Amino acid sequence: MLSPELSARLGELTDLGAAGALLGWDQQTQMPPAGGEARGEVMATIASLGHERLTAPELGTLLDAAEPEDEQDAAIVRVVRRDHEKASRVPAELAREMELASARAHEPWARARATDDFGLFRPFLEKNLELRRRYVDCFEGAEHPYDTLMDNFEPGLTTARVREVFDRLREGLVPLAAEIAAAEPAPVLPGPFPIAGQQALGRDIARSFGFDESAWRIDLAVHPFASSLNPQDVRVTARYTEENLQGIFAVMHEVGHGLYEHQIDPGLARTTLQTGVSLGIHESQSRLWENLVGRSEPFWRHWGPRLRETFGAGIGDCSDAELLRAINTVEPGLIRVDADEVTYSLHVILRFRLEVAMIEGSLAVADLPEAWNAGMQELLGVEVPDDTRGCLQDIHWSFGELGYFPTYAIGNIVAAQLWEALSAAVPDLDDQVAAGEYGTIRDWLREHVHRYGRTVEPTELLERATGQALDPEPLLAQLRVKYGGLYGLAATPGARS
Repeated sequence: MLSPELSARLGELTDLGAAGALLGWDQQTQMPPAGGEARGEVMATIASLGHERLTAPELGTLLDAAEPEDEQDAAIVRVVRRDHEKASRVPAELAREMELASARAHEPWARARATDDFGLFRPFLEKNLELRRRYVDCFEGAEHPYDTLMDNFEPGLTTARVREVFDRLREGLVPLAAEIAAAEPAPVLPGPFPIAGQQALGRDIARSFGFDESAWRIDLAVHPFASSLNPQDVRVTARYTEENLQGIFAVMHEVGHGLYEHQIDPGLARTTLQTGVSLGIHESQSRLWENLVGRSEPFWRHWGPRLRETFGAGIGDCSDAELLRAINTVEPGLIRVDADEVTYSLHVILRFRLEVAMIEGSLAVADLPEAWNAGMQELLGVEVPDDTRGCLQDIHWSFGELGYFPTYAIGNIVAAQLWEALSAAVPDLDDQVAAGEYGTIRDWLREHVHRYGRTVEPTELLERATGQALDPEPLLAQLRVKYGGLYGLAATPGARS
């Protein structure tokens, strides 16, 4: 059992993190635009207090004196010591400056996006980039400067490893997307899809996944996200348009994130370990529920009638097979969050390339729009008409979150590996999904992923759950089988279902 003094300090750190998360949630959902400058100061103060307590020598002394009585306590001491030693390398003033710059950049990014004026955001991105380079300078021993940034989101993953995995992913995705593009196009649902109907249907699907009004809420945001203050206070957001059904899939996606936080072992409460072990593992949960459950044929066998009842003429007279194909349309597009399963990771690969180049200094921020547009043409074959739908579309760079983007594609890869293991363990999985029953999926994920929080490293967690290291082949095989069937493509020898 941890000492009362150590437990109290970890509780303080947890509470400060929750306060910062609440301020961030409010910033994106409720705060008036003019509040950004003052909010930045408040968030910087909270972050400074957290940094001060995490780096305090007294915490190091308590960790050294700790005598863990079980495996969980040992993991808490190990992980918090790593957090303590890592944070201690970063000067307090730099930590505050990074937080302040991130908060101040949000509103300029939003204005730049709304007005298609990259120039409004450019100095703020340049500031965030400068601060991240100074942060990298606090650490030694990394093979690549980007490794240090990525470690904040995906501990232990290296730039070299990501390049290797992403090269294999790109080599499989680009030709598959080209084959689909040459096939007969999927039908287009006529729409419109009234937002009230999407919200009602999305909420009912969320409930069936595990959403509980007593511990969760759903709100609107420019960029959908999930935030957990604790396992009983989970916030998810969505963005809707009457032109398509993406808002419903955004809800599924963010509820997947929320379930991870909701199902962590209660024994980890107020230890700082009661959150996801990495953003790649976190993203695997959202992509599993959004794509492997929510875009599957069994899922729409159950929810298809409700969809037709809700939107009527918006669905048109398409058959069930045509509806499934429309829901799984593959079409290279401009917007990452709206991208289909096949092309989504190509968006992420582009951002990874650009971030590495900016950190290395081979790409200036002023040249980012041109590099972005060229990369979109190379990887997806699309022309970018404006920066709003180009390099300004994502919120992450306003927060200075360089090193974050690779985790989105890592999440796709891990989701496929988990689904392969889950399907092997539950032979009637499709029948359960077709019946609208998701308890077995929740329970399996709780047992193999969620309950551990940060006590088990990402690589170990994946190997325990699947028996595999990070491997894009299950994802490529699943996409080949699924979309080969939907689009009548030739089978690839050795492809796994």
